[in-house]
Amino acid sequence: MNFDEIIQISPYSLARAEKEKLLTERLFELTDLHRERCAEYGKMLAGRDYRADQVSSYLELPFLPVRLFKELSLKSISEEEIVKTMTSSGTTGQAVSRIYLDKTTSSNQQKAMVKIVSAFTGSSRMPMIILDCPSVVKNRQMFSARGAGILGFSIFGSKKIYALDDDMKLDVEGVRAFLEKNQGKRIFLFGFTFMIWQHFYKELLRLKNEGIAFDLSNGVLIHGGGWKKLIRESVSPEEFHDRLNEVCGLEHIHDYYGMVEQTGCIYMQCECGHLHASIFSDVIMRRPFDFSECEIGEKGIIQVVSTIPESYPGHSLLTEDEGIVLGEDDCPCGRKGKYFKIIGRLKNAELRGCSDTYAAKF
Repeated sequence: MNFDEIIQISPYSLARAEKEKLLTERLFELTDLHRERCAEYGKMLAGRDYRADQVSSYLELPFLPVRLFKELSLKSISEEEIVKTMTSSGTTGQAVSRIYLDKTTSSNQQKAMVKIVSAFTGSSRMPMIILDCPSVVKNRQMFSARGAGILGFSIFGSKKIYALDDDMKLDVEGVRAFLEKNQGKRIFLFGFTFMIWQHFYKELLRLKNEGIAFDLSNGVLIHGGGWKKLIRESVSPEEFHDRLNEVCGLEHIHDYYGMVEQTGCIYMQCECGHLHASIFSDVIMRRPFDFSECEIGEKGIIQVVSTIPESYPGHSLLTEDEGIVLGEDDCPCGRKGKYFKIIGRLKNAELRGCSDTYAAKF
């Protein structure tokens, strides 16, 4: 099954049996494609003695440690076909992942993201406040994960403003004028968790204490990039939501889980506080001692699979995060598929999320 067929399906409409059939067919195709086109990947499969006729489900396919993209230049296309190189976030001195995209993979990433996010926000584009600074997206050829996130979500904005200047200071007058101009309209906000807390929430709180308030009760916020710094400051997701609601009236807030190695197939948080896998992807929790699949409710290392990557072998990856699958096909929000929560980074794993790597400065 090719991606053009998959993209026609509603992202949270397939129950377990149907989704497993779809993912198995597509991921087997991608495994064969990358084995033929990426020499390093082919050698790794040979080292595992992988044979397609000996596996029956995508759950049994080999996976690559996500860290390999920091160590090797893994791509299944020629240099001439590369249209974009994406890099992961990292603190100073860290190696970064490099992900090579051709036109097809880049386009399919965007198509999947539109389908996923629209299932939460609706299909209409909205006036957008980007809770970051404009300099992040200036280098269009070498996208950082942070810049890629901003540009990816910008497709949902009809008119856009950056809330912060390049010194990460809130543009109070600019935001005020934007809200006045778009009064009565639904406002879309996007940013990374720690930056929102550090540079947006704290400044709004200071202004409110001085009698200056912004009304964002008609807004919807999507944020991501890691919680490590905020959790250390004893700021839970619940408190993050409550404080933003208190300071500016924001009620509709969705976290998401994603990574540059599988851009496009993000895992959005529903109204019940659960992260969801769409039909474009899946999560599998693995036991650390033998990498067998965990039961529902059992903590494990997160494996992610994606139907999107054709330009690099990133369709089955073992992350350095821990999580728990909470259930499948029975979330109270009504969306089909697995729903889960993130526990955090594995001990001694490097910081990765845009929010967490930025927060390391603080």
